[in-house]
Amino acid sequence: MLLNKRFLITFFVLLFSSRGIAQDNEKQSLQKILKGLEQRYNITFTFIDKNVEGIFIIPPAKENDLKETLLYLSQQTALLFQLLNERYVTISKVETALLEICGNILYSDTAEMVAGATIQCGKEVSISDENGYFKLKNISENDIVKIRFVGYQTIVAPVKEFLSVPCKKITLLPQFTTLQEVFVSDFITKGIDKKLDGSLVITTETLGILPGLIEPDVLQTIQVLPGIQSINETVSDINVRGGTNDQNLMLWDGIRMYHSGHFFGLISAYNPYLTEKITLTKNGSSSVLGDGVSSTIDIRTDDQVAEIFSAGAGVNMINGDMFAKIPLSKKASLQVSARRSLADILQTPTYKQYFERAFRDTDVTNSPNSDTLLGKKEKFYFYDTSLKLLYNITDKDKLRFSFLNVFNNIEYQENRLINAIRESRTSELKQHNLGSGISYSRVWNEKIRTSAQVYLSAYNLGAVNFDLLNDQRLIQKNKVLDTGLKLDTRVSLTNTIDIYAGYQFSEVGVTNLEDINNPRFSRLIKKVVRSHSTFLEGNFTFHQTNIRLGARSNYFPGFEKLIIEPRFSFNQKFLEYWYFEILGEMKSQSITQIIDLQSDFLGVEKRRWVLSNNEDIPIIRSKQVSTGVSYKKGDFLISVEGYYKLVSGIITSAQGFQNQFQFIRSNGNYKTIGVDFLTSKKFDPFAIWLSYSNANSTFEFQQLLPPSFPNSLDIRHRATFGCSYGVRNFEISTGLNWHSGKPYTEPVKPNEIINNKINYDAPNSSRLDDYLRVDFSAKYRFNINNKVRAQFGISIWNILNRQNVINRYFSITDNNQLESSQQSSLGRTPNLIFRVNF
Repeated sequence: MLLNKRFLITFFVLLFSSRGIAQDNEKQSLQKILKGLEQRYNITFTFIDKNVEGIFIIPPAKENDLKETLLYLSQQTALLFQLLNERYVTISKVETALLEICGNILYSDTAEMVAGATIQCGKEVSISDENGYFKLKNISENDIVKIRFVGYQTIVAPVKEFLSVPCKKITLLPQFTTLQEVFVSDFITKGIDKKLDGSLVITTETLGILPGLIEPDVLQTIQVLPGIQSINETVSDINVRGGTNDQNLMLWDGIRMYHSGHFFGLISAYNPYLTEKITLTKNGSSSVLGDGVSSTIDIRTDDQVAEIFSAGAGVNMINGDMFAKIPLSKKASLQVSARRSLADILQTPTYKQYFERAFRDTDVTNSPNSDTLLGKKEKFYFYDTSLKLLYNITDKDKLRFSFLNVFNNIEYQENRLINAIRESRTSELKQHNLGSGISYSRVWNEKIRTSAQVYLSAYNLGAVNFDLLNDQRLIQKNKVLDTGLKLDTRVSLTNTIDIYAGYQFSEVGVTNLEDINNPRFSRLIKKVVRSHSTFLEGNFTFHQTNIRLGARSNYFPGFEKLIIEPRFSFNQKFLEYWYFEILGEMKSQSITQIIDLQSDFLGVEKRRWVLSNNEDIPIIRSKQVSTGVSYKKGDFLISVEGYYKLVSGIITSAQGFQNQFQFIRSNGNYKTIGVDFLTSKKFDPFAIWLSYSNANSTFEFQQLLPPSFPNSLDIRHRATFGCSYGVRNFEISTGLNWHSGKPYTEPVKPNEIINNKINYDAPNSSRLDDYLRVDFSAKYRFNINNKVRAQFGISIWNILNRQNVINRYFSITDNNQLESSQQSSLGRTPNLIFRVNF
């Protein structure tokens, strides 16, 4: 019994003593610890609150004297504790010691030293000398060194790597590009450059602020350029020089994408924070590019293996997103991103504006016989995810895997009383595009490079629509499966001549399904088109002259058809500040989008992809030539370009007619003649620009009456004006967007209806009122700490809240009366964003 008592006493003593020890070893806030120490040692700490906030450490031992305690605190917090006298102790941040590093830069192929490379670290910049040597002073151990040299890959390395050796050796790897270089930088604002081959390159990392945009939205940004617009204000319907959206070739890391927008067209589906650059080509395309008779929009993600971890996350009034660049080893890294709408959590005023715009006059918002409607419940969301694995097998061999997944979904439940019985059905629409590809490239030497890519793009649009009153269910599906292979070789014959050649195989399959249960009807159509393409082009640079000549051959074995497409671009500098250019191309595409009925896919997504059959749906072909003159002196630019464009093989059902031609199938063409003008001027910290486009676009359908009439996308006049102001971490921009009215067809007055049909006037003989929109945006960047940077932004789209009509059409009611309907643009729409990067 005595033994048991002793054991219990010993147990409780150990228990409470261990708890006391554990409590002493628990971390506490530094602020709490300092208060206790002030009482213990009868001292006063003086400090800035933000220097001690958020720091948690284990308290110092009670038996320590004051000096031992202050030393312990310095070691645990990296703060400087300085005893001024017996009473006061100051606390301050330890200033990072400034360092000096050096290095030697050499070529990977020849091991020769590199002279003229640019080395940057923080605010310090150096240039390597003839021995490849450089030195940087006054830098921190936590800084990053960036080494750049034209024609070679950028090197990014932490300063810590330079501290382990006396003078680090850095090897530069070739970065193969064509000889065509930028001749107009900051075309409208910083981050938008024009190359000598006529293409425009947008670099998202350096892109300046634009009116109405607080994020570098890929497909919204290109609409500030002359000759490009979206008449219905969507990114999924971009019109280039009179062409429909399906005539634009959309590439993501070399993979063709068949869907480009969230919110069914209002927001770009491509995460801008992993996008490195976007190349837009309106004419004079490289022969490596097929399809896209109107333009090519080539989106590329960062292709450099990350050496340090970086990430970011943000939220606006529509969605939240995140991205990360994760080093896996010295030779491999991973890029990931994700974005999702927030409507499940919070429906902001911005979301409601977008929802109303996206689903106005569709089955989602319109409900016939509303007197029997018990209720309707909608659910909408979207998301996108992307992944890219980068692996440098050797210094000369690279392997890349890219994956993108884009998804939109809208569903709504209808409840009705039918024969005194409550009936409930859920209709839905899903839009999904998945793209993936594997690419391999090898640099054989400083003159020869080869690459290969296999890719897959799968697009799926599906809808289930219920009509409770008629007990009817309609299923519609549109699927595209695009697989292919690309091989190419680039040879630098001399310092001024490049030869580029390659082969591409493509197989595109399209499936269309319609299935109705009452009355029973089902139609399934599957088609496949295969093509073999070869291309060859040369790039020549001689003093002030730049020329690219090329040709592409496309063979379609199913049609036994061969199409040869010549391409060229010519740029000549003359006098001191003047440039003259001529661009030309012939292109073709075997896939297009049509509209069978305006109510297809719940009226939300009316277009479906179809393949050419070389008969009633011919291969679309285009011819285009343009010439222009530019004057560039310092920060002042004037550019004028005139063009002629002819596109043949278009069909009426691809033009979205809502007049007498809505149900007629016919083949024809359109031609556009126009002029694009741009002027811009920068005078720090301000930048202003003005663009104007004048174009005349006309349809020609020989089987219709009349055979010639204005294109539905015939916008005769368009002008944009913008200005921006940027100082330090603050940017602000405002701008105006104006264009003349879109063509439409009015009924003949006063005989609007004859024999229960609308009696239309001449097609596209009327025009809507002019479109006018003023936008505003502002951003502020700041540092939360040494590693975390933040950004806050605000934008207002259509700040004047002008009610712009973007479409008007007519129908006949059940009472045989004419009904006019019109679609309006977005009203005043504010947006906020907050982002952090680390």
